[in-house]
Amino acid sequence: MDTLTPQLLLTAYCQGLFPMAHSDGIYWYDPDPRAILPIDTFTVPRRLARTVRSRRFDIRVDSDFRAVIEACAAPDVGREDTWISPELIDLYTELHTLGFAHSVETWYAGQLVGGLYGVALRGLFAGESMFSRVTDASKVALVHLIERLQRGGYQLLDVQFITPHLARFGAIEIPRPSYRARLARALQVEATFPVS
Repeated sequence: MDTLTPQLLLTAYCQGLFPMAHSDGIYWYDPDPRAILPIDTFTVPRRLARTVRSRRFDIRVDSDFRAVIEACAAPDVGREDTWISPELIDLYTELHTLGFAHSVETWYAGQLVGGLYGVALRGLFAGESMFSRVTDASKVALVHLIERLQRGGYQLLDVQFITPHLARFGAIEIPRPSYRARLARALQVEATFPVS
């Protein structure tokens, strides 16, 4: 396999591929069906909307990207292994430095308590992972991510695999050819990731 570089990673995303680390190396994935979260029809559950409006959390963007990805990589109950290896942490952090990866963070009482990160490439945002140390912290980060994607003109939010958590927000699975068509359209769009 070629040495992983930011350029190789961006080329892979343009083709619908993304990496995951295993104990014996890094593998490329192109799931069929593919999970996406439609940006234009995203709805916030009523209880969560109240939490967002309460401003309980301080929302920051890109203030501590590496801490977010390291928290996403940390073992958790029921998930002792992680697909985010030290090599991938370094690679995505480099993408962040180049302006292609972003984090949306939830802070409480001066502590990072939740967040998510992903890759922004023209009209595509590839959501990679999220974490939460307190109730609703990652969900609030997702709500703020969607708001930024809508504001920035993004066309496609790729979430890779469906989960019950994402399904509650309207995530759907689509066949690979449909994903590829949406990806091609998104890559024709100039979008800007708002950091404020």
